[in-house]
Amino acid sequence: MTTILKTHTGRPTGSAESRRLRREDHVPAVLYGHGMAPVAITVERRELRQALSGPAGVNTILELHVGGATYPASVKDLQRDPIKRRVNHVDFMQIDLSEEIVMAVPVHLTGTAKLVVQGGGLVDPAVDRIEVRASANNIPNEILIDVTAMGMDDIIRLGDIQLPKGVTAVADPDHVVVTVETPTAAKPSLSRPWSRVQVVRSPKATL
Repeated sequence: MTTILKTHTGRPTGSAESRRLRREDHVPAVLYGHGMAPVAITVERRELRQALSGPAGVNTILELHVGGATYPASVKDLQRDPIKRRVNHVDFMQIDLSEEIVMAVPVHLTGTAKLVVQGGGLVDPAVDRIEVRASANNIPNEILIDVTAMGMDDIIRLGDIQLPKGVTAVADPDHVVVTVETPTAAKPSLSRPWSRVQVVRSPKATL
């Protein structure tokens, strides 16, 4: 199911005009793809936030209303203010709903690993998103990984995950997705009493 997002055409270009639009809570944007000439548009910040607030987030498949036409599209890029982190500009890419595309899908862990809890460990996701390839209509909103059966020495690799039919992972099947943090025997200190692999996570989106 696509989400409708109305746009406005005919926006003037240039830094000064873009700043004026942002002050009025409009976000400058561009639509391109599939051989079409790029179209300069604007979207209302509130409507953009609502359109991307569903389970799929920035992976939401959109039905862009541009002038008198409609285009299936996805967010290709969000440019943000380096300080406020608010969206300054959006690149929308027109897509063919029947063609395969690659998207990074959020990972969520389910279940309780009782053996890990009993051993004083912590289940830890090594990634927060997984890139998958599928048709636009078949991109999952999230990837659920059940950690119930994990033990202290277990890891979950990409190849262990059961993806929906028609969805394939892009990365190497041996790529580590979930690990277990184990308590150390070090002397008490002010540092965290866990040994772990560093995980870099993207900040929460602010529109």
